[in-house]
Amino acid sequence: MAELLRGERVTRLFGGLPAVDNLDFHIEEGEIVGLIGPNGAGKTTLVNLISGALAPTSGTIRLRGSVITGLPPHAVAARGIARTFQIARPFPNMTVRQNVVVGALFGAHHPRLGMAEALAKVDEVLEQVGLATKRDLLGSQLTVADRKRLEMAKALATSPKLLLLDEVMAGLNLAEIETVMALIGRLRSSGMTLLVIEHVMKAIMGVSDRMIVLHHGRKLAEGRPADVASNPDVLREYLGARYAARVGSPEEMRDAPS
Repeated sequence: MAELLRGERVTRLFGGLPAVDNLDFHIEEGEIVGLIGPNGAGKTTLVNLISGALAPTSGTIRLRGSVITGLPPHAVAARGIARTFQIARPFPNMTVRQNVVVGALFGAHHPRLGMAEALAKVDEVLEQVGLATKRDLLGSQLTVADRKRLEMAKALATSPKLLLLDEVMAGLNLAEIETVMALIGRLRSSGMTLLVIEHVMKAIMGVSDRMIVLHHGRKLAEGRPADVASNPDVLREYLGARYAARVGSPEEMRDAPS
């Protein structure tokens, strides 16, 4: 696989304290990378740095070899990187279709789409995420699960090469989680590359080809899900010493609570 994204010595300080600390990472085209770690490990900060919501204090991020470090979010999106947010905040007085159309109009489309083409793209994406029958509902009328789907739809409407998913399964029940996992699998099958933050261990291990574990902004471990699941440092730092002492297999890790 060809390399899609690379970060070198990426650091972000807040008040002199590192949220992301001298981090090297890469993502290959067509793979799903799971990003896990305790609360405050730097996961969302890393997504913010990649997507342009924050600029690194130091370090370099490259997309297909081209430096994107410090570009604003709209410029990063135009180059093919889209992201979701932990807390879904749709425009409450706009319909589902209207919420999504901005992404279709200003995403990584070359040349840019006209309104008719953008609306056609929106309808395609809403079908993809399971919101086609709710396209005329207002954002304020959606359930938590549907708001999560809307977050994904807004990102997908930009036609990204790389999709950054920040806890899209948080707050969902088991059936809803399985639906999102199936959608992630279909997106990868279509050729999309994904970086997925998730605390639901069974889900993140089920969809990831490779996993990166952050702790205090540094990389604690990296590798295949089975290898990460049996890593004693991950068990100790992520789930706690008492849990690590009684966990004996990767299978138990997969069933760990979120």
